[in-house]
Amino acid sequence: MRQLAALILLIPLLGAFATPSIPTQLYSSLVPTKVLATYNSLPKPIQYPQYTTTTGTWLYFPPDTWTSGFFPATLYALNSRKAVCPPTAANALGLADWVTLGRSASTGLVPLEAGNNQGHDQGFLSFPFAEELEINPSNTTAQNAIKAFSKILAARFNPIVGCTRSWDSADPNDFQVIIDNMMNLDLLLNAADLTGNTTLRTIAMTHADTTIKNHIRDDGSTWHVVEYNSTTGVVIRKRTEQGFADNSTWSRGQAWGIYGFANMYKRTSKVDYLVTARRLAKYFLDNIPADGIVPWDFDAPLIPAPRPADSSAATIASMGLLLLAQVETDPDNAVFYTDSAINITNAITSLAFNEPWQSILSNGTVNKPANNFLTGITYGDYYYIKVGTELVSRGLGGGLC
Repeated sequence: MRQLAALILLIPLLGAFATPSIPTQLYSSLVPTKVLATYNSLPKPIQYPQYTTTTGTWLYFPPDTWTSGFFPATLYALNSRKAVCPPTAANALGLADWVTLGRSASTGLVPLEAGNNQGHDQGFLSFPFAEELEINPSNTTAQNAIKAFSKILAARFNPIVGCTRSWDSADPNDFQVIIDNMMNLDLLLNAADLTGNTTLRTIAMTHADTTIKNHIRDDGSTWHVVEYNSTTGVVIRKRTEQGFADNSTWSRGQAWGIYGFANMYKRTSKVDYLVTARRLAKYFLDNIPADGIVPWDFDAPLIPAPRPADSSAATIASMGLLLLAQVETDPDNAVFYTDSAINITNAITSLAFNEPWQSILSNGTVNKPANNFLTGITYGDYYYIKVGTELVSRGLGGGLC
């Protein structure tokens, strides 16, 4: 009898440590089907999808747009999915040669290597070329792209400030840096590996170190924008551009920070970056509301209801948490971050997996202050695909794909 009682007590504990269920939609045939349809709809001359209308139709933008690298990278991401999920009629991964399509779609980015108007976002433009080098490290087109984009980004570094400039401003002394820029540092590390130029690595780490010092609040939340005096390095102002208020926490910025610092730890092994990624992750997870839906800003008012979500913040954070779990030195933390990523993905799938739309997900918030929300977003779809592939790679979603 005592043994039965002990077993009954143990059952809830075992359930508490069980991996959450993974949403089947991650591996739906709609995912490659929609991506292929978008590829076949790319305008000529080429333009790229950035976000949809509020009824789900993609809007296309010229190559000299900060998001232009995401759709070609999405095609490569489906090749990565195909490598871990054998193509079947059910998953539709055999519909295309995704690498060939990725290479084709990337050609519109090549002219930007000579110069563009995207400031710090050279890293995002380089994404498909980085994906290409994972497949074929000797591809000279991809190598040249990484070198060229990194040169543009490195030229924006100010050693007095200790950061690369994000946005240009009319006042040259106003040196603006946004938390999103953590995602562009990987480009500098990739270029350093290709060229042996250690200065690029130093720039990336200096930027990350300065971000830790000035972008992160005591509670682990982040400011969106920090403005410095370019000649003294002194912080002038901390504010938001896309969040609810200067003292609020814009969820996508927090997600970029989790991902960026986890990646910097992966690439450099500097423990400060792991500690920072943990701090940002804790704030993010502690502030997700009870329904599990990531809001566009953690401090945005609940009324009028419903407070808009941001599906892109959810997928970026999920992928960032999986990366953090991968590099985590504490096994219990690694399990917690993995489970949290799955829970976030479950919640946003329930809300935003939208079969009739051209995008995979709806309920994205591009820029709420500019009234651009309730859309699909290209980078939200990109990270949604990557989350599903990463879970399979870890042996967690293989039966679904």
